[in-house]
Amino acid sequence: MEKTQRNLMLCGMVFAIALVVSNMVAAKTIATGFTLFGTAVVVPSAVICYFITFLMTDVVGEIWGRKEAQLIVKWGFVCQVIACVLIAVAQVLPAANPEMQGSYEMLFGQNVVFVIASLLAYLTSQSWDVFVFHKIRGFFLSRGKSSAWRWVWNNASTMSSQAIDTVIYITVAFGIGMGWAFDTAMLPTLLAMMVGQYVCKFILAALDTPVFYFLTRKNSRSELAVAEEQA
Repeated sequence: MEKTQRNLMLCGMVFAIALVVSNMVAAKTIATGFTLFGTAVVVPSAVICYFITFLMTDVVGEIWGRKEAQLIVKWGFVCQVIACVLIAVAQVLPAANPEMQGSYEMLFGQNVVFVIASLLAYLTSQSWDVFVFHKIRGFFLSRGKSSAWRWVWNNASTMSSQAIDTVIYITVAFGIGMGWAFDTAMLPTLLAMMVGQYVCKFILAALDTPVFYFLTRKNSRSELAVAEEQA
């Protein structure tokens, strides 16, 4: 991918679309067919969209640098807030068809705790992703390693960020919001949900490595710029 303003805007658009859609499809859970601690492991369909956001921040960081990646994360947070507000406003407006209103609330109805959990997990994990990506990248390149090693910082940043996202979201939304953390009978379910979702996200993060290499194969950003990013 060439280092152009058009391509930067394209990455930002893909990031924002994947982020907003992930919130829209999060209500549907996917059966994995596995059990853990005696509990069936399910994952939200949003993981399919969400891993794309980490891929985009890594691509932007590799080609355009840390500042642009951080900017995308910040604007992504704004997009999430705007989407939540618009969905909430549409929900309280009088419905012409009460049956459709019920379907709308079932699909898009937002629990305040879940919204807080989602925003907190997003901001923390995405910020960590950008930070770790460039720290590891700078460490390798400053010691003479070529950008061929970029699979290391791509996977290390994404996989650790996905762990943070999973723990924060499930702990706040289900552990605190639904009280599972205070119910010993529900602790196995809570743990199974964390482990199951992270394993799924881990696999997706590994699978996006070839895509990351393909999109950054024409990276024109000077590796000497690393020193400036670490300042």
